Amino acid sequence: MDYLYYPGCSLKSTGRAYEESMLSVFRKLDLAVMELEDWNCCGATAYMSISELKAFALSARNFALAEAQCKELSTAELVVPCAACYLCLNKARRYLDEHEELREKINRALQTANLDYHNRTRIRHPLDVLANDLRPEKIKDAVVHSLSGIKVACYYGCQIVRPYADFDDQKNPHVMDDLARLLGAEPISWPLKTRCCGGSLMGTAQDVGLRLSFIILKEAVKRGCHAVITACPLCQFNLECYQPKMSNLYGESVNIPVLYFTQLMGMAFGISERELGLQRNFNRLDTASLSRISAGGEHVGI
Repeated sequence: MDYLYYPGCSLKSTGRAYEESMLSVFRKLDLAVMELEDWNCCGATAYMSISELKAFALSARNFALAEAQCKELSTAELVVPCAACYLCLNKARRYLDEHEELREKINRALQTANLDYHNRTRIRHPLDVLANDLRPEKIKDAVVHSLSGIKVACYYGCQIVRPYADFDDQKNPHVMDDLARLLGAEPISWPLKTRCCGGSLMGTAQDVGLRLSFIILKEAVKRGCHAVITACPLCQFNLECYQPKMSNLYGESVNIPVLYFTQLMGMAFGISERELGLQRNFNRLDTASLSRISAGGEHVGI
């Protein structure tokens, strides 16, 4: 085992395609990963506003479980794909490491369940693992269908590199762009790669959320992209599922596939569409479309 995997709530529900494609890509690249046993909610961003202490305790339980599962290793490498989970767990780990009184208080709570946190958990994003733990040649060698001619908008969202830029540039992240180039694709240069998609506003102030997502999609379409790729389940959901509503509301079509970056990688690697969860997407960039684009044809959304 190289890594433990923390799916969080989204990757077992609306973000299932993210889980399927990430695990398929990791297998293809010989990255051994095992799901964290008995994991629980990360504490979620909304939970932080209700009880920060309880949110930290929820995260800390996951850290303690990871360290117990990796007790023979000096560090528990915990891969966290969901942007919100990544932010929450990363924040909790930093606070626990920097504030001894908080760490002791939470450890006392953990000990009632025979658990301990010993500061041995390292939070990793899949982008971090793919960019920094593998040689670029490893990824290039896995490509069987070059994505030459495919223009993609790499959309990072607002939580992966802010406020903590552990593996990428905070103001102008580039790791996803670099991976897309290794696949043969052409990532566009655009200023909206970290602009908020509206997040949970889609469920509370939908008019605001729709406007924020529309601005992102409109820019990607304007720049001639064949797809938007992202690393956040909520961003993918907002940008994909509300496209008909946005198009009707603003009188301008924003019909464009929105994929997880791992789905795009898997397509280049020749992994089957079902293994990548592509059947779960509403608007798909399928392998037939890839062939037409690479040959100079036009993509038609499905």
